[in-house]
Amino acid sequence: MSLKKIHTRTVVLIALMLVVSLGRLVSYNFPYTLSNFTPIGAIALFGGAYFTDKWKAYLTVFCTLFLSDILINYLYTSKLILWYSGAIWVYLPFLLMVFIGTFIKKVSVGNVAFAALVAVLFHWLFTDLPFFYGAQYPHTLGGYALSLVAAIPFERNMLLGDLVFGAVLFGGFELAKSKYTILRTKNELAV
Repeated sequence: MSLKKIHTRTVVLIALMLVVSLGRLVSYNFPYTLSNFTPIGAIALFGGAYFTDKWKAYLTVFCTLFLSDILINYLYTSKLILWYSGAIWVYLPFLLMVFIGTFIKKVSVGNVAFAALVAVLFHWLFTDLPFFYGAQYPHTLGGYALSLVAAIPFERNMLLGDLVFGAVLFGGFELAKSKYTILRTKNELAV
């Protein structure tokens, strides 16, 4: 396998992810109506499904979150914030989404939609655990339930974002594979 073939596929994968990652800024511009309508979950699922070396998928998601957090935090606070106390708890569910993406063996609308639903459900159940929401809700089962109900609009937006951006990523890459023979053969799919 030649370096040119690997390089072309890697460039296509990363270019698709970078273009789609700009969509995270959409939720900044519309914080109440489109909050959580971001491409990060779709990028995680896509990376898990397509990268042969899974560490590249995890690194891509981590770097996308990290760099976009710096920009978004600066837009909100006018301060350069490289890391915040709860970042690991925000990043962890997205890193698990990469793992969920590894189960997409055959790319289809149904498989990608199901993976997106599972990923969002995990994100919803994990990020609304009592130790994440501080004193906003009581640290009881009832408080957890209140937190889950309050999060429904945000998780709905996240699912919509995963589906829309997932369609762009998965659809775009499958289209590119069908159009460019350099991406088609199994031996050339290793990134």
